[in-house]
Amino acid sequence: MPFFVRSLAAALAFLAFTSLADAQSVRLRGAIESVNGDALVVQTRGGETDNVRLKPEAKIGAVLQAQLSDITPGRFIGVAAAPGPDGVLKALEVHIFPETMRGMGEGFRPFDLAPGSSMTNGNISAKVDTVDGPKLTVAYRGGEQTIIVDKATPIVLMAPGSTADLKPGAGVMVSATGKDSDGAYQAAYVVVGRDGVKPPM
Repeated sequence: MPFFVRSLAAALAFLAFTSLADAQSVRLRGAIESVNGDALVVQTRGGETDNVRLKPEAKIGAVLQAQLSDITPGRFIGVAAAPGPDGVLKALEVHIFPETMRGMGEGFRPFDLAPGSSMTNGNISAKVDTVDGPKLTVAYRGGEQTIIVDKATPIVLMAPGSTADLKPGAGVMVSATGKDSDGAYQAAYVVVGRDGVKPPM
């Protein structure tokens, strides 16, 4: 069965982080070393080399470079953050979602990017410039979080992806559901950086 990419919302639905909490799922973060059909070799950020095989139904999303000026009130975003020494949440990364993904994964939940980190998906209801950087109020059903974004925070725009984006040297975040008989991780979802952008997640 040929590999294919579904619609944007389906292709990136995992970024809602509503189902990836399953204990059997594994996230690999790193860069592609080689590509051979549906098989990838990924060099992880930890220095390990892992074999990855795309499932026939695997979905691909791409991330493009964005900037602080793109974060405006009314946008639907995802923010990974961790509490600073003063307890205020400070952004580790910001994902700007297209309108087709508005509402995806809305809420506040733990995340595995760093110790004590969280993920907040919601609408920017307010943006206030402070000495430490823009302070965003991200609102979702049932609550809101105030998060500071500084100039060093990675900011990316989510977009549809395809197998053409899977090239040696490209940064990736792979969500796998386990290994097959030859030890290769079975990838259900892949986020790949386009034009040299490294997926921050």
